[in-house]
Amino acid sequence: MRYEPAPLTRHLRVRQDRGHTVLEFRGEIDIAAEAEIVPHLDMATAAPDARIVIDLTRVEFFDLSGLRLLYRARHRVTDGPGRLSLVCAHPMTLRMLRITGLSRLLPPWPTLDAALDQPESTSGPV
Repeated sequence: MRYEPAPLTRHLRVRQDRGHTVLEFRGEIDIAAEAEIVPHLDMATAAPDARIVIDLTRVEFFDLSGLRLLYRARHRVTDGPGRLSLVCAHPMTLRMLRITGLSRLLPPWPTLDAALDQPESTSGPV
C-alpha cells in the first residue's frame, strides 16, 4: 500500500521532497497536536524502507508530547532499513533534545535542505 501525503492540518503538513516524506510540524506541539499527528506519522513510517524528515522549523511550542512523537518515529523507522532525519534550529527545542539525549539518537540538521541533501549513509550532522 502506498502512503499518500495528508492535506495540510492545523499542526502538520505532509509532502514529498527529493524521495523523502517530509512531516512539517507546525504551531504548538502539545498533547492535542500529538493526537492529530500520530495517525499521519504512523502511516508515513509504516513502510520498512521509509525515508522520513521531520521538520520542526515552524514549531512555536514543543513539549513532552513532541518528544514522544520523535521517539515514536525513530522507533518505527529504525526497526527496518528506513531513514529518519530531524530539522531543528530553535534554541529551546535543541536544548530539550540535548537534555533528554534524543539529539544523540536523532541528530538535528539546521535546515531542510541540509537534511535532504545528505548521502543515504548519514543520519545527522557530524
